[in-house]
Amino acid sequence: MVSAVMFQLSRWRERVLSSHPDHLRIAWAAVRVSAFVLVGKCTGALKEMAIAYKYGISNIVDAYQFTNTLVTWLPTTLLTVISVVLVPMFVNLRTRASDDQARFIGEMEGAVAVTGVLLVLALYLGWPLAIRAMGGDLSAVTREMCRQMMFWLAPTGGLILASGIYAARLQARERHINTLLEGLPAAVILVSVLLTPPGNGVVPLVLGTVVGFALQVVWLRSLATRADGVPSRVHLSLHSPHWGPLSRSIQALMVGQIALCFCAPLDQYFMTRLGEGANGTLGYANRVLALLLGMGAMAAARATLPVFADIQKRGDPALARRTARIWALATLALGFACVVVSWLLAPTIIAVLFQRGAFTAADTLRVADVFRWGLLQVPFYFAVLVLWQLYISEGRFRLVANISLLAFALKVAGNFVLVRYFGIAGVQISTALLYASAFLLSLGMLRGSDAG
Repeated sequence: MVSAVMFQLSRWRERVLSSHPDHLRIAWAAVRVSAFVLVGKCTGALKEMAIAYKYGISNIVDAYQFTNTLVTWLPTTLLTVISVVLVPMFVNLRTRASDDQARFIGEMEGAVAVTGVLLVLALYLGWPLAIRAMGGDLSAVTREMCRQMMFWLAPTGGLILASGIYAARLQARERHINTLLEGLPAAVILVSVLLTPPGNGVVPLVLGTVVGFALQVVWLRSLATRADGVPSRVHLSLHSPHWGPLSRSIQALMVGQIALCFCAPLDQYFMTRLGEGANGTLGYANRVLALLLGMGAMAAARATLPVFADIQKRGDPALARRTARIWALATLALGFACVVVSWLLAPTIIAVLFQRGAFTAADTLRVADVFRWGLLQVPFYFAVLVLWQLYISEGRFRLVANISLLAFALKVAGNFVLVRYFGIAGVQISTALLYASAFLLSLGMLRGSDAG
């Protein structure tokens, strides 16, 4: 029996060692990213535990969830597009002169600074309209909290965009420390919530968020400069020749990503129609869900994109497609395993994380039920991200955008129908439909390209 086990382990070891080097690069990168995500998400979980203990499911949590979502959804959308477009570009720029790279990076920093200022002005001017359109069913007290939070949280949009530039530079060099630093804002919020005495309302949440993002940007910039050896200065111009390809890629991908990133505000809108506490319940469930999504999806996407881009640069698109198919199916299977385990442990997980102080046993049951429905999206989200990294490395941005738009249309229709029958769980089911349809469409296009 022992000899048979040792023989099987030996065969597995030989198979792993004989795997294509690109598979090993992806595997080791996925392990590093997963480890960093675990640390970052555990920090986030501790932050949520502190918030649950101090605020429970209250109008303060509703206001923070609502305001933070509306303030960050557009910068997060831009960040998603910029980061996935920049990684292949930075991979290809390795052979260019340092002065050329430094000029391009400095101009991007200037563009981000201007964009950040414009976002702040747009929020200050458009907030009354936004609160009426999206939060009309919130109480007057909650709306006033939202107004106070927005005033201080508005600058985080520019900080989020700046972090994307430096994270893409690190990822292009297959350095994934940026994933670990994504937990830095949560760590600062945790410290702020724990150290601030009771009675300060929204101050700990707002202060921790802004300071956390600012520290993240400063640290990422230092690491990126050391990783690629390209120091830069901010330039308020657009003279670099790389802006043309970058803008075309962003335009092709932007519409679809805006649609996908609008899912969070869309869900917030439907939660406000369900009354007080719905936003907080969904927020707690989604923050726990983010641990699973972050570990799997970030590992899948960030480990594969620079490798796929490098394979394309070597001129072997067939190998890139074969590699993508293998990793898409592997992450799909891993996702289903995560669903089974997490579904069974859902009440225990929620109780351990949140059930203390103002967060009661009844709150645990409500959040666990919503969390379970949210698990349905996990395997499809993992797998479709792998396929999208392939298409991005091939420059097929319009294909990704079209699939995103079709899937988002199904999400919108699902929200209108499913929230009526399932309440908060309806938005989770419609999100699962979004990613399932996107995966099937992406896989079908991959097979179609192979056949062609």
